[in-house]
Amino acid sequence: MKTRLGAQALFVSLVLTTLTGCSMNESDDVPLTGTATSSAAADEAERVSSEIYDLIGIKGKASDTGPGVSDCSDKDPEKFFRIFHKWSFMPASAAELGGVMERLKEELPKHGWKVVEYGRDTSVNKNLQLTADNDRKKYSVNIVHRAKNDPPKLSLMVVSGCYQVPEGEKVERF
Repeated sequence: MKTRLGAQALFVSLVLTTLTGCSMNESDDVPLTGTATSSAAADEAERVSSEIYDLIGIKGKASDTGPGVSDCSDKDPEKFFRIFHKWSFMPASAAELGGVMERLKEELPKHGWKVVEYGRDTSVNKNLQLTADNDRKKYSVNIVHRAKNDPPKLSLMVVSGCYQVPEGEKVERF
C-alpha cells in the first residue's frame, strides 16, 4: 500500500510539473491563479473538468473522482496550493473514441485553450496524448487516449496554477 501511494504521489508531482511547465508560465514559476479556499478552488477545477467533458462530445461516463490539493513548488505550503483533478472518460461505445482527440485538438482552442503538445507518448501502447493550457483560467489539461485498454478510455488530468488562501485561512488538504 505504501509503495502504491508513493508511486501515485510521484506521478501527480510529475504531471503537475509537466502540465504547468508549459506556455502558461512566463517564467519558471507556476502562475498565480487567484485567492480562494481549497474547497472553492476544487469546485472551479470540477467546472473546468465539466467543460472539457462537454467538449468530448460523445456519450459515455466519467469516473467519480474528486479533486485533490498539492503544494505549489517553492511557495509557502500554509498559504499556497494547487488543485489537480484526475478522472477518466469511458465511452458508451469504444468505436466512438475514434477521432475524439482530433476533435478536442480543434475544439479546445475555440474555448480559450492553447494546445501545447499533441502526439504519441513513449509508452509501449504509443497512446495519443494532448496537453493544453488555458492562460485566462490558469489551468492545464493532459488528455491521454488509451485505445488499447479494456475498455478503451480517455485519462484526464486537470491542474490549476497556484492559489493563495484568503487572509486568516489555511490550506485544506484533501
